[in-house]
Amino acid sequence: MARPILLAVDDDVSVLEAVVQDLRRQYGATYRVMRAASGQAALDILSQLKAREEPVALIVSDQRMPGMSGVDFLERSRELYADARRVLLTAYADTEAAIRAINTARIHYYLNKPWDPPEERLYPVLTDLLEDWKAGYRPPFEGLRVIGNRWSLKDHTLRNFLSRNHVPYRWLDAAGSADAQTLLQERGLQPDQLPAVLFADGSVLVSADPDTLAVRVGLRTQATQEFYDMVVVGAGPAGLAAAVYGASEGLKTLVIEPEAPGGQAGSTSRIENYLGFPSGITGADLGRRAHIQASRFGAEFLTQRATGLRIDGQYRFVQLADGREVASHVVLLALGVQYRKLDVPGADHLTGRGIYYGAALVEAAACKDEEVYVVGGANSAGQAALHFAKFACKVTMLVRGPGLSATMSKYLIDEIERTSNIVLTPLTEVVAAEGEEHLEALRLRGPQGEYRVPATSLFVFIGAAPGVDWLPPGILRDEKGFVLAGPDLRREGKLPAAWQEQREPFLLESSVPGVFVAGDLRHGSVKRVASAVGEGSIAVQFVHQYLAGF
Repeated sequence: MARPILLAVDDDVSVLEAVVQDLRRQYGATYRVMRAASGQAALDILSQLKAREEPVALIVSDQRMPGMSGVDFLERSRELYADARRVLLTAYADTEAAIRAINTARIHYYLNKPWDPPEERLYPVLTDLLEDWKAGYRPPFEGLRVIGNRWSLKDHTLRNFLSRNHVPYRWLDAAGSADAQTLLQERGLQPDQLPAVLFADGSVLVSADPDTLAVRVGLRTQATQEFYDMVVVGAGPAGLAAAVYGASEGLKTLVIEPEAPGGQAGSTSRIENYLGFPSGITGADLGRRAHIQASRFGAEFLTQRATGLRIDGQYRFVQLADGREVASHVVLLALGVQYRKLDVPGADHLTGRGIYYGAALVEAAACKDEEVYVVGGANSAGQAALHFAKFACKVTMLVRGPGLSATMSKYLIDEIERTSNIVLTPLTEVVAAEGEEHLEALRLRGPQGEYRVPATSLFVFIGAAPGVDWLPPGILRDEKGFVLAGPDLRREGKLPAAWQEQREPFLLESSVPGVFVAGDLRHGSVKRVASAVGEGSIAVQFVHQYLAGF
């Protein structure tokens, strides 16, 4: 396989030579470095590479070039290599143009000239971008093949699990792929054995489910030790932040997560208001980076589902779905929340068969040239609508309120208004879903009454609820199920009778000493990624204070 390509573009020969030499010095062993002296010449090179199906990882372009500016070139390059990382070289006078290019050309970074020394001002940025590119790059495929049915909940769950855990696979629709039919006949597989996973060694896993597949693809499902200083339940932003700070400060840390690092945020197509990422970052990438960071400090991750919590003196035991349990001094609950279900006729039957909760990014490509409906008016709905607009011919947002301004960040509203194939339908709600094998139509209620529209894909973002039925009753919650902690434990100025400690509860400590809560699961939390990261980080401070009392 050809090495991925780094393309440098500049009309100034001396600057171009300097860029090329710096790129070759650092990345020449892994990447092939090419050059072009103008935007048009670079587009011609990219067209030739595209025709030969050669991968392009990074494009570095100067801004001030005759005939075609760097911003214009980088915007046009997206038509050929949308996934390549795009970097603009600018003079200080062009900084405002570079910032605007983040929105127009979707550049990933801009660098001011000169960039000496490159070890400090060039390589750290480019290495980070190339690591991101590699995480999403799919070379000629030699990995898993999944054969299933697009309108199967089990198939959707399995593909979502693989995608969010960054396990490469190729999906084949049993109903619409000749290759799938051939493989089914060769392996003697029947429709009731789907979804089936075909491995590179020739083995087959039939009626596959995420728990079984996790073991086969190398995800850890059993703890390596019997006792930990801190067990974190949930690997969303709060749990990942706690894992980073806990492990880096010497706590023996275990993170239990049934699906994939990133939590609900991990399914977000793009987060654009998180500090330090001016061109945005996908939830999956943010989760992947944090997972790697926590692992590097020694945190252990377990692909399991917590099913119970047992308190025995100063020890806390988290019970797992496989019947085992792990012990610790401290438990941090960072499970986040789950999207509320659509409570209308037909919704339960069609879940996973055209009705999906959350962004369900794994379904985006299957929606190509179709009309997609999105229910909800908060940030998560807006981010999903923008993502699906890249694939669908039309995205219709169904919002119960009169508009988006009361529930969505302005930067998302502005981008939605600029996207021609997104249509906002206010004062409208879903009253029924219709279909047998899959979603076929929706019944909507708007200002003009009820009406019916054909639909095959509906993505639901209508608020969230905590999934904590497995917690013991001693952990107090509010009327909606969110966990009470710190000052919120007081009712009419008094702590609950079950609190027997001589001290006040720590800020993020629940009604059970040594059990903390952070992120969206906590009563009164701010439902933002940055807030969850902050709470997960400071929770470790209180964990240390709790452990110091032993």
